[in-house]
Amino acid sequence: MKAEMELEKNVYRAHCLVLTYPTQGHINPLLEFSKRLEHKGVKVTMVTTHFISKTIHKEATTSIALEAISDGYDDGGRAKAESIHAYLDSFRRVGSQTLAELLQKLSTSGCHVDCIVYDAFLPWALDVAKKFGLRGAAVFTQSCAVDNIYYHVHKGVLKVPLSETEILLPGSPILRPQDMPSFVYDFGSYPAFFEMLVGQFSNIDKADWVVDWMAKIWPLRTIGPTVPSMFLDKRLEDDKNYGFDIFKPNTDACMKWLNGRPKGSVVYVSFGSVAAVEVEQMEEIAWGLRMSNRCFLWVVRESEEVKLPKNFVEETSEKGLVVRWCPQLEVLGHEAVGCFVTHCGWNSTLEALSFGVPMVGVPHYSDQSTNAKYIMDVWKMGLKAPIDEKGIVRREAAEQCIKEIMEGERGKEIKKNAFKWRKLAKEAVDEGGSSDKNIDEFVAKLVNS
Repeated sequence: MKAEMELEKNVYRAHCLVLTYPTQGHINPLLEFSKRLEHKGVKVTMVTTHFISKTIHKEATTSIALEAISDGYDDGGRAKAESIHAYLDSFRRVGSQTLAELLQKLSTSGCHVDCIVYDAFLPWALDVAKKFGLRGAAVFTQSCAVDNIYYHVHKGVLKVPLSETEILLPGSPILRPQDMPSFVYDFGSYPAFFEMLVGQFSNIDKADWVVDWMAKIWPLRTIGPTVPSMFLDKRLEDDKNYGFDIFKPNTDACMKWLNGRPKGSVVYVSFGSVAAVEVEQMEEIAWGLRMSNRCFLWVVRESEEVKLPKNFVEETSEKGLVVRWCPQLEVLGHEAVGCFVTHCGWNSTLEALSFGVPMVGVPHYSDQSTNAKYIMDVWKMGLKAPIDEKGIVRREAAEQCIKEIMEGERGKEIKKNAFKWRKLAKEAVDEGGSSDKNIDEFVAKLVNS
């Protein structure tokens, strides 16, 4: 055992504990960052909750070690909590205690930790790191544009509830209230989430590194896009997927179906792993897809299937395929896919950007409205579907957006811009690119500290 520990010490340059917020959209980017660190000689141990660790499907190609701590709800996760506020409070209290116990266990077994890389949603992890004399690196898993908004709310510069019709923040275009994250625009709708997101900055000045933030304020290091290497620079062997899936993808059926479709002919629709779409909105999207007369692949989680119009799956089987989950990276990378209809969660946005796939944004909540604003007006790689007075994207609007991207004049420019962002994404993570250099610098400082 002693010889093995000595060998491990010589092989790895440092050891990082990487703690993620327990949802797919947070696990994926931190896992990809972990792979990049491991590729550069840093030992990585991913940490999530007991419930999630029992739920996820781990691919054999993923070498990252996995440990678990408790959020206080080991038998059901967040769904078992009486409220999100109760869950987050429990996660902070129980998580802090069990994270400390994990560090103690690792130290006793000779697996010393040098740094805790933590999801900025969990700032209490930095307090634990400092108690153990460890360095801390915060990773912001939302866009800089969104974090910029929450930072100015935290500092009291941006007052909520919003009273202005136009908001101008440093580094941002003019934003309307409805372009803001929902927790800011619809202030008071989800107070626990609002507190968590603004609270990302509660102790950020004590962090040794802040990844993906503003260099003028803190020691910023951009490290994205955090997408598997096989789809970008291809430098990490076997990095073909994220490796941890909360839902089991129906890979064979999806890929076989796509292989039989012409290039750029398919509309891919997915609203992520968390969001519950209103019945009326599901019906309108369904009708919009039918009216567009395009082939479509639609991910509808098992819990959401009851919201589909009666007989929709059977009546559209010649044009469409509805599945409970799919390998999103492989789908977006398939040449048959010409458009991505999505809520514009940040992880899905990064994936579409990395593959150069034009988007139709149907934002639901949180950061999605801000992401959709940037997709349409700043990066110009997609459209934000207009909503009616009830906040619903109607079938005609969905149909029009899909047709505009797939066959319209504006769609040509959108496709051209999407391809441009794909090229820039590859350059950033490739050898000598901006993200690659930043990760090298992070590792160098970690090793030499």
